[in-house]
Amino acid sequence: MERLLLDWFAEQGRELPWRSTRDPYAILVSEVMLQQTQVDRVVPRWYAWLERWPTVEALAAASAADVIRAWQGLGYNRRALNLHRAAQQVAAHGWPDDLTDLPGVGRYTADAVACFARGRDVLPVDGNVRRVSERTGHTFRAAAAQALMDLGATVCLARIPRCDACPLAEECPSRGRRYEPLRKQGPFEGSFRQRRAATLRLVAGAAREAADLDAEAVASLARDGLVRVDGPTVSLTA
Repeated sequence: MERLLLDWFAEQGRELPWRSTRDPYAILVSEVMLQQTQVDRVVPRWYAWLERWPTVEALAAASAADVIRAWQGLGYNRRALNLHRAAQQVAAHGWPDDLTDLPGVGRYTADAVACFARGRDVLPVDGNVRRVSERTGHTFRAAAAQALMDLGATVCLARIPRCDACPLAEECPSRGRRYEPLRKQGPFEGSFRQRRAATLRLVAGAAREAADLDAEAVASLARDGLVRVDGPTVSLTA
């Protein structure tokens, strides 16, 4: 089954820029950006980020405010702050053996960097990898990680898989099944997430008077370390 998958990947795999590097920093940036953000939105932002901060040391030397500004539009801005803090830790102490020691880095991201940058024999298990593995009942090796991700993202979809296009269909015990819709996050429009994002955009442009801002959003952003409140003034964290 793994050979069928890898043969398919050789012909149908996505050409993603971070797949052509073994730089752990560049791969870490891609993995953090890809958390809850679509691939087509990440690609140009990944290029722009690495052009501005090509090394982990360059990012570590940047101000948190500049990092937050550069992240605008990708959403979930705490990711930017954690990435900046991780860069500072690496610049000061080197890459840890287990990347979960870095701020904001969970098991999947640590395993992805270990696999794709360091060539370690560990399978990073994201939603796509888990879905394909569970549906096929097959235990895949780390060498199949990228192929599993692409199959899950483009063919073995969450609700209605495209079994007619799947290279594993003949061997798959779940062929032809349909699945209940997954519980989705509420709409962004009109949500508190939107209020937070709008408030952060305002503060990213220039320091603002607290009285002119959404107080609840400011308090939430301050708790996350994204903004600071100095008396009546709200600005990005330094």
